[in-house]
Amino acid sequence: MVESSGNQDSPLMNGNTPILGLDVWEHAYYLRYQNRRPEYINAFYNVVNWDEVSRRYQAALA
Repeated sequence: MVESSGNQDSPLMNGNTPILGLDVWEHAYYLRYQNRRPEYINAFYNVVNWDEVSRRYQAALA
């Protein structure tokens, strides 16, 4: 499931098990990317540890 949360809410607050999180509030990227949010998102995917994401996904399924 893909979940978007507002304000400072977290998937943990609903009892969900997050396997990957991306902060897209401006404070997360503005100093380096200014208003180029898509560039920030692309850079994020280049540093994700996909083996860890897979491990967390498998653990969530168990």
